[in-house]
Amino acid sequence: MSANKTIAIVAGGEQSEVVVSIKSAKGIFSFLQDSGYNRYIAVIEKDNWHVLLEDDTTLPIDKNDFSFTLNGQKITFDCAYITIHGIPGEDGRLQGYFEMIGMPYTSCNVLASAITYNKYVCNTYLKSFGVNVAPSIRLRKNDAITAAEVVEKVSLPCFVKPNLGGSSFGVTKVKAVEEVEPAIAKAFAEAQEVIIESFMQGTEITNGIFKTAKHQVVLPITEVVPANEFFDFAAKYKGESQEITPARLSAKLTSKVQKTTAFIYNTLGCNGIVRIDYIITKGDKINLLEVNTTPGMTPTSFIPQQIPHAGLVIGEVISEIIEDAIARKKA
Repeated sequence: MSANKTIAIVAGGEQSEVVVSIKSAKGIFSFLQDSGYNRYIAVIEKDNWHVLLEDDTTLPIDKNDFSFTLNGQKITFDCAYITIHGIPGEDGRLQGYFEMIGMPYTSCNVLASAITYNKYVCNTYLKSFGVNVAPSIRLRKNDAITAAEVVEKVSLPCFVKPNLGGSSFGVTKVKAVEEVEPAIAKAFAEAQEVIIESFMQGTEITNGIFKTAKHQVVLPITEVVPANEFFDFAAKYKGESQEITPARLSAKLTSKVQKTTAFIYNTLGCNGIVRIDYIITKGDKINLLEVNTTPGMTPTSFIPQQIPHAGLVIGEVISEIIEDAIARKKA
């Protein structure tokens, strides 16, 4: 690792998740404090790309080569660590830009990012490989469907949520037919597509994984016990849940979940740190909920909780992933 390498921790986005993204970027910035890298937080908003300096002042980013000027000196980056939750950092758009300018980046490639960002497409694709998923309906704006048809197809209760996005914005647990249409409207306020999924009763878990040329590491599993009816934004980011690592699963089921995580990661062709959410239903059936290719990286997020339980140091893991991304670009 070279002290001369300059890393962009890329945050921001165009959706409600921007506040979470900035927190993740600051988390990664702190995790890398002993790495020897020159670190900058680069914030990408729709019409405002800038570097956020430690004194909270900003400098504009040149989109031609993703550089900026500091004290009259042009600063270029050796690698971008993407921690945008949502558009454009999780759906493949930013990855395409970095591919075009030749910038190494740490997350999944364009195709894997695009597939995983669309929950319905991702679940349907993985279902063809034998992965268990909930019955679901996808709606686009102006699609005609009645509340009665929704109930007939997925029954009640069900979850109505944006098909594109994360952090539980716009999600509703629907228990009565009259709640269907307001829930759909709420989800459409967050994204252009909505997914309606059957409710599954069981134990919620989440499992992180990363892979480099050196090795593949499936992290310990975290069990999520939300205080609310489901793992919503307050449960995720306001401490309104109990998070148990390692999860209270049998050794056999733990192994099965971790093997499923590795299978999904490799089937999708993922890169960097990915977190996969599941629900374990009756008979120890493992059901996929969601694949997160830019998982939260605040100090209280799942991945920073799981890494120490694996006997690893988070700053070293992030550095390994950055170095792997740079090496892959040179190969």
